[in-house]
Amino acid sequence: MVDHANDIKSMKLYTHIDRVYRELNELGKGPEDLLDTSELAAFDQLHYHGVDAVQYAVDTLNISDRSSVLEIGSGFGGPARHIAKQAQCRVTALELQPDQNTVARELTERCGLSSLLNHRCGDFMDTDWSDETFDAIVSWLAIYHIPDRKRLLEISSQLLGDDGMFFTEDLYCRQSLEPDENQLMSTGLYAAHLPDFDTYLREFEQAGFEIVESRDMSEDWAEFTSNRLQDYRNKRNRHIRVHNLETYQAMEGFYSFVNGCFLSGKLGGIRLMARKSD
Repeated sequence: MVDHANDIKSMKLYTHIDRVYRELNELGKGPEDLLDTSELAAFDQLHYHGVDAVQYAVDTLNISDRSSVLEIGSGFGGPARHIAKQAQCRVTALELQPDQNTVARELTERCGLSSLLNHRCGDFMDTDWSDETFDAIVSWLAIYHIPDRKRLLEISSQLLGDDGMFFTEDLYCRQSLEPDENQLMSTGLYAAHLPDFDTYLREFEQAGFEIVESRDMSEDWAEFTSNRLQDYRNKRNRHIRVHNLETYQAMEGFYSFVNGCFLSGKLGGIRLMARKSD
């Protein structure tokens, strides 16, 4: 059996997770101190444009206190906490990696959001959902890790209620990859499914979803990742002081790799919102 939880650590963003606690220490927060989601926003969002991207989904999907939301690939729990706090709704946050899930659960408890937010650890493709249903499934830079898109969407459709919504910001392939480039994407980004833009939409439509919004985010994210990399390098001394040289080199290397993928024209970004239609 493939051990995705360990293999995904080839992506350096998912290593050195103690950086969360080092950032909290830099804020003067002890291990027992209560937290607010706004204090975490600079380092608990592992996607592009942070809470602004999450709030866009909250607003566009009309998530309210009557909604039930599932996040696939919840990382440190930043998006799920933002949704739970802003909408005061029930959120289930599913994360593959046990270490990230443990950190996420602790941060949620310290933010006083455990009554709204349920953290679960597991592979989306193998999770027993029993009779659970959701009004919306959301995901930021996660479903491209899952190779079987057809099965992923079949499960998602089963989990969504009538007219349920699927929202994702994800990666796609803008140009055909050479074998060595494909290997680099597979290792550096743990990319398991990178269709082109049109195929990405078609896979959702073939699974019985109606496309409500589809936006090419490639140029926007190329600029974002370039600015992120430069800002990280500019704050090198700060990051080495707060963390250590090894952590700095891992994160700088990852940010550089991702920015290079976007600038090459091979990697693209997509924002997709689709409604269950059957």
